[in-house]
This record gives sequence, structure tokens and C-alpha cells, in this order.
Amino acid sequence: MRTMICGYSGSGKSTLAGWLGRVQNCPVLYLDTVQFSSGWEERNRTEAEKMVQEFLETEKNWVMDGNYFGKFCWEQRIKEADRIFLLKFNPVSCLFRVAKRYFRYRGRTRESMAEGCMEKLDREFVWWVLKAGRSGKNGRYLEQIAKAYPGKTFVVRNQKELDLLYEKLKQERK
Repeated sequence: MRTMICGYSGSGKSTLAGWLGRVQNCPVLYLDTVQFSSGWEERNRTEAEKMVQEFLETEKNWVMDGNYFGKFCWEQRIKEADRIFLLKFNPVSCLFRVAKRYFRYRGRTRESMAEGCMEKLDREFVWWVLKAGRSGKNGRYLEQIAKAYPGKTFVVRNQKELDLLYEKLKQERK
């Protein structure tokens, strides 16, 4: 099974990806580890593309977490995915989740981040969570995915729906 998880910052993409990787016993590629190197430095685009391409060529089953629309073998990974989860929580819920995550991981690097990228919560990121990350092409990409791949796309809009998804996925494993 190949699964892509896209959605807004703070909606639970990385948590779902990690859980799916453990349950399905398959590798997880967190695209933030591709985009960034230590200290939140953006990785060279050619190197990043190569990392994703090698992952796709090497792994038969996988979970991939992150948007990066139009980057990192976008067309290949979306076409090869057997299912796509779009996490589209409202901005306030996402901000609450980001703040909760910050206090949990403050001063540390999460599994879903590149080594040396300490958890942060600054004005720029708050703006991204509430507005910038939802507007323009980011929001349009999520809509386009749902329309282009309706048979394999599942939209999750809130915690209740996410809890139901977890239960459904647990039942599939039995």
C-alpha cells in the first residue's frame, strides 16, 4: 500500500503517517526532512528531488507525509499513491494543535523533521498556519487532488473524522 498524506500545517499529517508506517510495517518519508537540512536550511532542490526519487524507486510500499505541491516528484508520487488522505482542519484547530505540539517538543527535533530543526512557534509560522498556508495555490491544490483522484482520496475535516479514519484503518488491519 502506498499512501500520501497532504493537508494544512498542524492537522496531524505526520502523526497519521508515523502511525500508518508502524501499523503497515512500511517506511515513512516525511517531506519536511527532504525540504530542510539542519537549522531549517532549505536543501538544494536537485538533491531533494533525488532523495524522493530514490525512495520511490526503492520502496514498494510507503507512506509519504507532506504537501510540497509541484516539487519532489509530485506527479509520480500522486499517481503511484494507492490512497491519498487530505487533512483540512479549520485554522483555529490547526493553530491549537501546533501550540500543543510546540509545548510537547520545545527545544527538540521531532521524528518528522530533519535533524537539527528544533520545534518552533514564531509569528511567521502562526501566520502560515492561519492564513498563508491555506491561501492561493495551496488550497487549490488540495481541491484539485480531490477532484482528479476521487476514487482514492479521503478528505478529513476535523478530529472526529480523523478518529473515525483511525478506527477504519484499524479494522482494515484485522
